[in-house]
Amino acid sequence: MTPSSGPNLLFVTLPNVFNAMPLGALWGTLFFLFMTFAAMSTVIAVFENLVACFVELTGADRKTIIRYGIVVVIVLSLPCVLGFNVLSGFQPFGKGSGVLDLEDFLVSNNILPLGSLVYLAFCTQRYGWGWKNFLREADTGAGVKFPDWSRFYLTYILPLVVLIIFANGYYALFFAK
Repeated sequence: MTPSSGPNLLFVTLPNVFNAMPLGALWGTLFFLFMTFAAMSTVIAVFENLVACFVELTGADRKTIIRYGIVVVIVLSLPCVLGFNVLSGFQPFGKGSGVLDLEDFLVSNNILPLGSLVYLAFCTQRYGWGWKNFLREADTGAGVKFPDWSRFYLTYILPLVVLIIFANGYYALFFAK
């Protein structure tokens, strides 16, 4: 069996491994049950941040925000849910790829690095929150204070690293085959 990475590892390779093991059905069931717990706890944590943000921005009550949020989450989850059945013929990156590969690429290679760049710019530039406001907020409370020397690193070096990661994702997609 050739192990792969990404969605194929979780949803194709591992079920085959569990099928070949003694008591594989038990271990596979436990594994996917724990994966469900891990996924749900992550969704709850992220969803709570979004709910709190929208409550604060709109002034609407939590129940209203949650009602709309659940609908949005369900609609955005449909391609993932249908990726291994109804949409299994959709192969965005060529033979052997699927909806989860596309979603993984969009999130890991686009949304996360570009979101990091926006966050870095917001915290370090005067057009956003600004360095002094960022330091004041980060240093609130007891504990280790954010080092002042890190401004150069967060303003110039880290954005360059994130841009390299962003470019590497596209290089791997188009040239490293």
